[in-house]
Amino acid sequence: MSEIIIAIDGYSSCGKSTLARALAAELNYRYIDSGAMYRAVTLFFLERGIRMDQKPEVESALDQIHIDFQHGPDGLITLLNGENVEEGIRSMAVAAKVSPVATIPEVRRALVRQQQALGRARQIVMDGRDIGTVVFPHAGLKIFLTASLEERVRRRSLQLLAKGMSVPDDEIRKNLLERDYIDSTRSDSPLMKAPDAVVLDNTNLTEEEQLLVAKTLALMRKRRSNLY
Repeated sequence: MSEIIIAIDGYSSCGKSTLARALAAELNYRYIDSGAMYRAVTLFFLERGIRMDQKPEVESALDQIHIDFQHGPDGLITLLNGENVEEGIRSMAVAAKVSPVATIPEVRRALVRQQQALGRARQIVMDGRDIGTVVFPHAGLKIFLTASLEERVRRRSLQLLAKGMSVPDDEIRKNLLERDYIDSTRSDSPLMKAPDAVVLDNTNLTEEEQLLVAKTLALMRKRRSNLY
């Protein structure tokens, strides 16, 4: 069967990374967490006090940023200029700023170039908010993942607790709604479903069930690609 690029888009805390990581493992594909790339840029800006309206500083900083991934004992590790920043990029401080940072056109263009370079060899599963619409508009399979707001709050709370962070549900809900609004209304690459994307609502699905659906779709698309 031919190899394809798989794009998984959706709102924050819908389980995109969980599904993408598991699907990549099942298919022996490489998993790329595009959201972690935006978080890494946000962390870089926060640590250096760079504001979004400081265009020269933003452009200069982007020239200094190199993001890569490696596998560790606990899963995928995000490297920012060679440093493991996995814990830092998952903080609420970064979560509160990542959507505004992602609206900066220079940031999006820089990261889209990096993401497209990672996909040249195909055989990747990448998740994010504009993967199927902007980064890989010709991806062999596009999935738009959804879940109810309350389920997303529950998942985000569990994720934070696993990292030793206890955050009130109201604060998590407010953060998710703010990010939803910013992501879907930004002028540059807003979050939207690609016309040819398959919608997968995983509110009431287990991780195993959603993986089965996604894997079935992927195998069907790989077989179909052999016909062209």
